[in-house]
Amino acid sequence: MEKLKMHTPNLTKDNVASIRALFPGCVTEARGEDGSVKLAVDFDQLRQELSDSLVEGPQERYQLNWPGKREALLTANAPIAKTLRPCREESVDFDNTQNLFIEGDNLDALKLIQETYLGKVKLIYIDPPYNTGKDFIYRDNFTESKSVFEHASGERDEEGGRLVSNPESHGRFHTDWLNMMFPRLMVAKRLLSDEGLIAISIDDAEQASLRRMCDQVFGEQNFVAQLVWEKGRKNDAKFFSVGHEYLLVYARELTTLRSRNEIWREEKPGAREIWDEFLRLKDAHGDDHAGIEAELSNWYSELPKGHPSKKWARYKRVDEHGPWRDRDISWPGGDGPRYDVLHPTTKKPCAVPERGWIYSSPDEMQRQIKLGLVEFRVDHTEPPFRKAHIRPITEEAADEDDGNEVDSEDQADDVELATQVRGSYFYKQSQVAVKYLRNLMGAKVFNNPKDHDELTRLIKYMTPREKNGIIVDFFAGSGSTGDAVLRANAAYGTNHRYILVQLPENLEVALASTTGAAKKTVQAAITLLKKLGRPLVLSEVSKERLRRAGQAILVESTQASWMREVGFRVLKIDSSNMADVYYSPDALDKANIDLFVDNIKPDRSAEDLLFQVMLDWGVDLALPITNQTIQSKEVLFVDSDALIACFDSSGGIDEAFVKELATKKPLRVVFRDAGFKNSAVKINVEQIFKLLSPTTDVKCI
Repeated sequence: MEKLKMHTPNLTKDNVASIRALFPGCVTEARGEDGSVKLAVDFDQLRQELSDSLVEGPQERYQLNWPGKREALLTANAPIAKTLRPCREESVDFDNTQNLFIEGDNLDALKLIQETYLGKVKLIYIDPPYNTGKDFIYRDNFTESKSVFEHASGERDEEGGRLVSNPESHGRFHTDWLNMMFPRLMVAKRLLSDEGLIAISIDDAEQASLRRMCDQVFGEQNFVAQLVWEKGRKNDAKFFSVGHEYLLVYARELTTLRSRNEIWREEKPGAREIWDEFLRLKDAHGDDHAGIEAELSNWYSELPKGHPSKKWARYKRVDEHGPWRDRDISWPGGDGPRYDVLHPTTKKPCAVPERGWIYSSPDEMQRQIKLGLVEFRVDHTEPPFRKAHIRPITEEAADEDDGNEVDSEDQADDVELATQVRGSYFYKQSQVAVKYLRNLMGAKVFNNPKDHDELTRLIKYMTPREKNGIIVDFFAGSGSTGDAVLRANAAYGTNHRYILVQLPENLEVALASTTGAAKKTVQAAITLLKKLGRPLVLSEVSKERLRRAGQAILVESTQASWMREVGFRVLKIDSSNMADVYYSPDALDKANIDLFVDNIKPDRSAEDLLFQVMLDWGVDLALPITNQTIQSKEVLFVDSDALIACFDSSGGIDEAFVKELATKKPLRVVFRDAGFKNSAVKINVEQIFKLLSPTTDVKCI
């Protein structure tokens, strides 16, 4: 019976296999450092295959390079023998939730989940350390010592002497940050679906480096936009007030988005308030459009300066479909089509605009007239004009309105209103998010949290067709992305899921290394966690924020199609459940290997084992799990029949038990190697399933 590998994939090995598929003659057998024979790439032969396309040696090329880049790439591809252990007591609605909160190093987390969520993630948003000199950054084990760095960067020669009198210490500063980000982005890319997107917050310190790095990782052709987020002016600045950040947006495959004719739009700010006021006036005036228009004009004029609806005061005319404004009906640029359009009263052809009609044919013009989207003037001496409604009118909407009035259902919050494309610059004062989080948590427990409302807006804008997408943030921080996903679901009736990753950074250590206002914030977080009886680590702040945000959203007005899901499963990164002998059996004396009956660490539970099996098999970590007792043995069921697991180690698994599990006809089944009654039962397991459930994948650990 085949054993599960119980470690993350070796992507270097997979890459060699891909090269072998393309160029079979370039992959040969070679003896490794340990003496074993394995497949290896013959680079001399590969150079011959690609002789017209090689760039090597001192030949100039355009690229971003830094000391440690190769090691960072190796780290991204290298397998790890770790696992995710479930923590029910820290979770919210563990058995039913679709959301995941992973506690641990985010590179490990990305590697662990990459097979499960390969090509399944719609949106990744991250707010990594900005490398301002005060940030904590991840120190992966490939990060070089100072002496090695100085050699690689050219600051020292082979004898150890300095090549420059005053080496640029800032170089290492950038290098450490690049070495942290590069492998994480490489692995994160694998999670994105073909229409997936990644958005990264950054400031001037590393914006240029990040842009070039993303061009390498995602492809320059997949760059979507670089947004500027203005957060406020600093009047104490000596030169310019730099109060903005950037948001870099890349697509996994921009051509895929274009082939789907995907268009991003958002509701015009203030449009909802205009629609609500129209509905109020309609209740008061019925079909008296003139009366509604008069009061709507007064409403616009009384709005305070800066109110978002005031910008759209041109929507002051009213018909059976709601408020509207006039639009030009002529062909853009000139030389448009010319044909007769009869005036409904005079029955004579209307004057044709100088640039021609905007509609290419008389049939299309008549269709627009039938929809009520063309307004004729008093007579035919002037061209008519188009109507643009605050609620865009389609043929379906016109049919629903029966051509004369707004349906009562149009008072629901999900009415589609006028939209606009987002610009690459937007303003949102940073203190709004600070005040929200302070009120939610009872104290200021996090510095510079991202604005959850802006992230909610971003999620809605970038996922126009997605209703059940997976959204990932592997620099979770205070948990703003999780909060935003919940709010987007509640506001727009979607059911997106989130996967958040946060390192359990020790707050007491952070307290010792901070000063001023930042120190007070860390102390407030420690005080809160002590009061709650929780470990003094940053990830606990994130989880508590998600608990409180979820409960707050449940009492607000929400869309009926939202499933009111605010829970999350906590999974913690730990060493593998398997003992070393599982991975290195060849290190043991062959004559004595059978003495090692059990290869699982003694402190691991059945659920611990189950989640590592789910990772190995690529089974969704959010699927429901139930526990049943069959023939006095604990059996775990994942999503009914997606996976059945029995980790009984008593040696009591016999053929009768195996046959009963086979009648469940699961997609997958796994047993503990030490659980079988004897070797004969173990040998017969696959045959039993082939007979009773031939499609079941059978493995053991």
